[in-house]
Amino acid sequence: MATEPVIGLRSPDLSVGTVTAMKAVFVRDLKTAFRQPQDLLNPLLFFVMVVTLFPLGVSPEVSFLQQAGSGILWVAALLSVLLSLDHLYRHDFDDGTLEQLVLQPQPLFLLVLAKSLAHWVLTGLPLVLLTPVLGIMVHMEGNSVVVLCLTLLIGTPVLSLIGSIGAALTLGLRSAGVLLSLLIIPLYIPVLIFGTGTVTAAAEGAPVEAQLALMGAFLVLALTLAPFASAAALRISLSNS
Repeated sequence: MATEPVIGLRSPDLSVGTVTAMKAVFVRDLKTAFRQPQDLLNPLLFFVMVVTLFPLGVSPEVSFLQQAGSGILWVAALLSVLLSLDHLYRHDFDDGTLEQLVLQPQPLFLLVLAKSLAHWVLTGLPLVLLTPVLGIMVHMEGNSVVVLCLTLLIGTPVLSLIGSIGAALTLGLRSAGVLLSLLIIPLYIPVLIFGTGTVTAAAEGAPVEAQLALMGAFLVLALTLAPFASAAALRISLSNS
């Protein structure tokens, strides 16, 4: 399937602005994703199915769902993001676009940051928008649903940024999905713990500003370090392919 050309990135002209290059990568990823709607729908359908089936498989009691609802939604969101990571660089790797990105005069880590942001807009943001409906479905209280949405709004970009490192490391490998899960899930655990813990504290009436600030620190740290690590991993993977 033909993919959208990387507008503004074909020429090695140093006069091309970095911001323009990042915008071109971001817009191209959005257009390419909408040409393959199954890649967009699969994580969302998985998210809805896990949250919907969990009460049927464990317990439909209101008290249990109120207590476990934040954990259910956070785990489902984490697995949905993980499900979509294999496509982050795969299509660009197959059609040769990724090699062009590496050869561009613009810093590769900024182009990787643009791709990670596009991945979050396509995957993480829709999960956040679906969360209020699913939170009400599992009988969570209004304040808990609001805090849950805030934690996912802060946490899902961290998942995309960390996941980009694993996707770059496993690029071109056989059984990459299994290896990607083994690499990334341990790094996701702190975000999962603090995300669910913040919602639990809100449900108990405790202040959550400190937990939200700590999750914000996770986001800043991921924005600062993950693009560099992903860029280095891409160069390693391409040199070995």
